[in-house]
Amino acid sequence: MAKIDLAKVGKNLLKNADTGEIVEVQSLWQEQPVVLFFLRRFGCQVCRWTASEISKLEPDLRANNIALVGIGPEETGLNEFREGRFFKGALYVDEKKRNYKDLGFRRYSALSVVPAALGKKVRDVIAKANAQGIQGNFTGDLLQSGGMLIVAKGGEKVLLHFVQDSPGDYVPLEDIAKALSILANTQAGTMPMCNDDVCTL
Repeated sequence: MAKIDLAKVGKNLLKNADTGEIVEVQSLWQEQPVVLFFLRRFGCQVCRWTASEISKLEPDLRANNIALVGIGPEETGLNEFREGRFFKGALYVDEKKRNYKDLGFRRYSALSVVPAALGKKVRDVIAKANAQGIQGNFTGDLLQSGGMLIVAKGGEKVLLHFVQDSPGDYVPLEDIAKALSILANTQAGTMPMCNDDVCTL
């Protein structure tokens, strides 16, 4: 895991998706620990499934006074994402993609994104999303990757820094709970089991 300069990242600006208020990232961890989930884009089917998966932890996070925040790299698809209720935390937009850059969330090239998007990890998550009726679209920046940053209260330290290698990569719920030293009363989504006729969970 690369060393993160929290002081530098903390000065980056985010736009609150509900109010339009511009805030420094460090304001999100000033009073409580925070889970920052960086989506590739709001229309991404894999991101929507991952958002719904992470949201399973929201009651446990809230009970432990831990903030859950989703961050997108642009406003494209934001309204549809909100309407779909995929995520139970606060939503922000990193319009300059400063955090994405500073946290090492790489950009794919037009050539590298196709094989990455067709990989097994992505296909597995898409199967889970389809089984739950979660759909996506191809609007917005298709080349941005995402990840996660979990920061202790007051910016004392980074508890977890995760960078997607494949668009289908995500942090398992138990790893998030472990990084925060909390017990989670939730179960991760499972792969549907399919035969020639039907898929079941």
